[in-house]
Amino acid sequence: MPSAPDRLQLPLWRAITIYRFASLAYAAFMVVRNLDRYAHPLAAVPVLAVMAAWSVAAAYLYARPERRGWPLLGADLAVVVAVLLVTPEIVGRTALAAGVATIAVAWLGSPVLAWAVAGGRRRGTVAALVVAGLDLAVRDRISQSTLTGAMLLILAGLVLGHVASLAATVDERWQRAIELEAATRERERLARDIHDSVLQVLALVQRRGAHLDGEAGELARMAGEQEAALRSLITRAGHTAPPGDDCDLRPLIGAYAGADVTVAEPATAVRLPGAAARELAAAVGAALDNVARHGGGRAWVLIEEEPTTVTVSVRDSGPGIAPGRLAEAERQGRLGFAQSMRGRMARLGGDVRLHSTPGEGTEVEFVLPRRER
Repeated sequence: MPSAPDRLQLPLWRAITIYRFASLAYAAFMVVRNLDRYAHPLAAVPVLAVMAAWSVAAAYLYARPERRGWPLLGADLAVVVAVLLVTPEIVGRTALAAGVATIAVAWLGSPVLAWAVAGGRRRGTVAALVVAGLDLAVRDRISQSTLTGAMLLILAGLVLGHVASLAATVDERWQRAIELEAATRERERLARDIHDSVLQVLALVQRRGAHLDGEAGELARMAGEQEAALRSLITRAGHTAPPGDDCDLRPLIGAYAGADVTVAEPATAVRLPGAAARELAAAVGAALDNVARHGGGRAWVLIEEEPTTVTVSVRDSGPGIAPGRLAEAERQGRLGFAQSMRGRMARLGGDVRLHSTPGEGTEVEFVLPRRER
């Protein structure tokens, strides 16, 4: 069974095979038509036989993806170059100057198309320049029609190479979508299985033991924390975005939800570039670490999406921050706020706003402006 890239490029390779035989038939017609004007008419017959034999061999060899490497591409181009080199001796320079076509005619475009599909715009253009340049070089006089043919050949290599590159890009995104769908299905399966077993048991333990004292109450509290962690893991699984792609910010922030952290988010996806979303989530994580160490551990996270900005607020009910405390911490070398939060947002072109009153808790707002893609 052909691979995904081959399935996408297979119609192009079939089109090249059809073009190769159609142009061979046209070349044979032109040879028969102009045979009486050739300097050595009989010598054109073995050249046509070589062209026909190579067309059959190329159709067979190019049919297997593993054979479409440099040896085959080089041989394909070499056959066309050889046909062009013997053309002046067989046709005659007088006939060529009078406008008689070369023996290959349009057949010389076959390797250009093959190079374009195999290697994209760059290879297709290189092969077109070689063939078109040699086709012009074997003529003593360059007419407007021959120059137009050379330009069309170069454009064909460029355009078909671009189409082949787009096909490769489509294949890459197709594979990524398949992997994402498989991950999503696996996440949903795990969510069903865990919900029907582990989560229900942990929730039952937490409810039954919440009012107890001592070790039983501690076990109930731990069960509640593990239930929240498992729910967070289920939500987060399958949402990792490749670098450079847009992703949903919600599962990245939702991963921090737990028994002591409540996350409120919009009902619809909050799309951001993958790198920016991960940096923003890391800054929020740094703020929650501070809450765990200095803010009493209980935190509320709110994600707000506006047309021009995305804002994530982290609020706690701790003792707050005394005036001048952050500056003192920076002087002492504790740079959590300056680097983990403010530094990250500065690199993204965003801002961090701190609101704190001693005895009334602290709120940190991460504001990230949207940019046109």
